Amino acid sequence: SLVKKKLPKKPRCGDSGRVLNGIPATRPADAGRVPKSHRSVSRAYGGCLSGKSVRDRIVRAFLIEEQKCVKQVLAEKMSAAKEPKTKKKGKH
Repeated sequence: SLVKKKLPKKPRCGDSGRVLNGIPATRPADAGRVPKSHRSVSRAYGGCLSGKSVRDRIVRAFLIEEQKCVKQVLAEKMSAAKEPKTKKKGKH
């Protein structure tokens, strides 16, 4: 044809901007004609986020939960340490 089509760009991660592996570069009009199995990868957030971004989110959520557990344990230790001191005050 005389008119050249625009070149497609590779899809990118919404978080990091990395190129998404395993997904073909297509123009938006052609993307609907690509088979559904080629439009994403078999992973949580596959086709939207890169694997590294998903891994970072999982690790961050895990560390936040661990921090909550550590805070709770420290609070229990502090409260346990304060209780014996209050009982020893009553001397006659």
